[in-house]
Amino acid sequence: MSEFRSKELSDDWKLRDATDTNTETWYTVTAVPTVVHLDLLQNGIIPDPFIGLNEEKAQWVAERDWIYQTTFETPPGDPKTRHSVAFDGLDTFATVKLNGNVILRSDNMFIPHRVDITDILASSPSTTNTLEILFESALLRAREVVKSHPEHRHIAHQTEVGRLGARKAAYHWGWDWGPILVTAGPWRPVTLESYADRIDDLWIESTVADDLRSCAGKIRVRTEGRGADRVHIALWHEGKVAIEADVEVDPQGEANVSFCIESPALWFPHGYGPQSRYEIRAELFLQDDLLHAKSKRTGFRRAELIQEKDEHGQSFYFRINNVDVFASGSCWIPGDSFLPQITDAKYRKWLTLIVEGNQNMIRIWGGGIFEPEVFYETCDELGIMVFQDFLFACASYPTYPEYLQSVEKEARANVQLLRHHPSIVIYAGNNEDYQIQQKYNLTYDYDGDKDPESWLKSSFPARYIYEYLLPKVVEEESPGMAYHPSSPWGGGRHTTDPTIGDIHQWDVWHGTMEPYQKLSSMGGRFNSEFGMEAFPHMYTIDSFVDDPEERYHQSLTMDFHNKASGHERRLGAYILENFNVKQDLKAYIHLSQIAQSETMTFAYRSWRREWGRKRRCGGVLVWQLNDCWPTISWAIVDYFLVKKPAFYAIARASQPLAIGVSRRHKEWTSGHARSPSSVEFDVWTASSKAERVHAVVTVRYISVETGHDFKPASVHTVEVVPNGTTEILGDRVDLNRNSTEKEEVQPFVIFATLSVDGAIVSRDFDWPQPLKYLKFRERDVKVEFLKEESSVRVAVSKPTKGLVFEERPGIWFGDNGIDLVPGDERIIPVKGIAGYDSIPRWTYIGDNRF
Repeated sequence: MSEFRSKELSDDWKLRDATDTNTETWYTVTAVPTVVHLDLLQNGIIPDPFIGLNEEKAQWVAERDWIYQTTFETPPGDPKTRHSVAFDGLDTFATVKLNGNVILRSDNMFIPHRVDITDILASSPSTTNTLEILFESALLRAREVVKSHPEHRHIAHQTEVGRLGARKAAYHWGWDWGPILVTAGPWRPVTLESYADRIDDLWIESTVADDLRSCAGKIRVRTEGRGADRVHIALWHEGKVAIEADVEVDPQGEANVSFCIESPALWFPHGYGPQSRYEIRAELFLQDDLLHAKSKRTGFRRAELIQEKDEHGQSFYFRINNVDVFASGSCWIPGDSFLPQITDAKYRKWLTLIVEGNQNMIRIWGGGIFEPEVFYETCDELGIMVFQDFLFACASYPTYPEYLQSVEKEARANVQLLRHHPSIVIYAGNNEDYQIQQKYNLTYDYDGDKDPESWLKSSFPARYIYEYLLPKVVEEESPGMAYHPSSPWGGGRHTTDPTIGDIHQWDVWHGTMEPYQKLSSMGGRFNSEFGMEAFPHMYTIDSFVDDPEERYHQSLTMDFHNKASGHERRLGAYILENFNVKQDLKAYIHLSQIAQSETMTFAYRSWRREWGRKRRCGGVLVWQLNDCWPTISWAIVDYFLVKKPAFYAIARASQPLAIGVSRRHKEWTSGHARSPSSVEFDVWTASSKAERVHAVVTVRYISVETGHDFKPASVHTVEVVPNGTTEILGDRVDLNRNSTEKEEVQPFVIFATLSVDGAIVSRDFDWPQPLKYLKFRERDVKVEFLKEESSVRVAVSKPTKGLVFEERPGIWFGDNGIDLVPGDERIIPVKGIAGYDSIPRWTYIGDNRF
């Protein structure tokens, strides 16, 4: 009896243009998975699209059809052996032939396929087999599909409407942070399998008791049903068997075992407890012959999305294992325009940054992909909660029968692949499609029309997908999983309603372009998008600027690598409003990075404070963590995994114990710029700790001009409440603007520290706004390398704003983009720096050394 064997068909492929009349013109393919652009780049047919204006020189690739071909030998086997080819992902309109026979047609990038090829191999006169895949132009085919359905009003933001004709990653058509590179190819592994019978799926359904003392459920196995008679199922934890059973395979090829575990080891998000996991193992037998074995790692947790009426409207936050969890995190876009370039190691580096930055959630955006197993496995391991969008974004999608069938197959396939991951805590139906409904006044009567069939006949038929089809699939394939119709969405109300559901707060940058200082009053119950653009560090800019004369911030190349509409006007406005502008490139980069960092500080600091106000805010997710190419965007970490200062601002605001200080800022752009006559401010702490913490809060008032404390510091012994916020101080400082008897108080920094057991664990600063009104002469910044500690020591004689070390791959900073005051020397851990001479270039606001 044949035991399961598999071989990834990764080598010996070749590629040609299907329209080339010379059918012998083949290009070499380094490896599969791949996409056409990578292979053409490898063969010198196109220039690197990530450099200069080369993206334009690669557009023709998307308008051609392409053929991939390889050969393989027929595997050995006995008369009962079956042979299959598994295609984990074909991008996108693909016709697969084996020895000239069509074995598969696929038009959905997100659906994996497995094709039984036993009969074709048996009838072949040769043991050498030819596998050929024709990839038709997704760009052209999708346009044809849209034209063939005039009954639907296709609406697509960001990119051309043609993308709605293909179930393919929307960002390949370009987005406001990414290039137009419409790919094609076997983007995920192709595998040859031989077996007598095989385990098709292995999964677990479990429920953790309300009191967390037990976990009960079923372990399920589905086989191909080709003759195996039993399956051995085991559940392991830390080298010990928790559950073990031999189960008969029924005539439908299924087997399951019920279980109940007392005192289960539970999976918690990062910072709230351990990430305990179990291993499920299944071994498929025919009598005593082992046919196939499969294992997965999973975790048990009680995950709830709390949506309850309260004094603020309706809550939206996560409760994991009976612990309310404030979600501090980021939105994730695909990590590369050419997905096969992303290695497992790079995925792990990206996700490690989430934990390094004191974040605990990542939202996988709906214009991308369902990420590979390594992504979710790493989230499980590191304790990162996953907010998973289904793959619809910024559009009004069609619902003709073939489309709905493909969507359902796609959804089921991917929920089945992902349902064992404890890190996934919610599925959302789409990204911003209800905003399209609002903008174009498409039919939507949430309260009055509850008939899914009528939705299909409306001008917003995709409601059927988001409010009927997808929640049905989630409940059937992953019972108990939280589902949300869209991000943003809240009970059928306007998507900007801050009292319910989640919101995307884009009135900073987009919309009314409010000052980022106003973000504290602009939050919702869960803020799942907001952001501010910033230039990356010089290393990344140098990677794409191929003409030295283009090395200025307003150049064509710079604009070309910033895809956001109105980016120059918007970013320029925020810089101009807040800073004394310098026009040289490095200074401008620095100002943009501080603008982004300040935006993060105002948002995370204030919205986390709302967590302690009866869960007024349940989470903050920045748009966006990453980039898919070297660019200027909202990312807080660039394409090369080089962190911008904003990354550190979020990390500081999201510490387990964090201090916050904020004055009530006066609007200075309303027409009459006048200095305030007094300063009112608050000091508070935020904690994700499970227990109370005894601490000391110190508040200093330091002149920006002299560096002296103009009034005595206040010291407060406090008891920090667990998993919430503690209000420490509300005070007012009279600035004596109109007094003839008292000296006028000059601009000052409010500097607050939180100390536990005599050590400062958190700092925060509040500066007079706007920063452009302040004079930053003679800061006397001293930077020293401490070799034994592998650290950099920084000290100043006057308050210093936005000290940034220029980062690049190969070096690491424990903190960056920092503020400093006299008497608070900072020691920053570093890696990749050998001595003082190798400390990267650094600068700060008002630095006149250059």
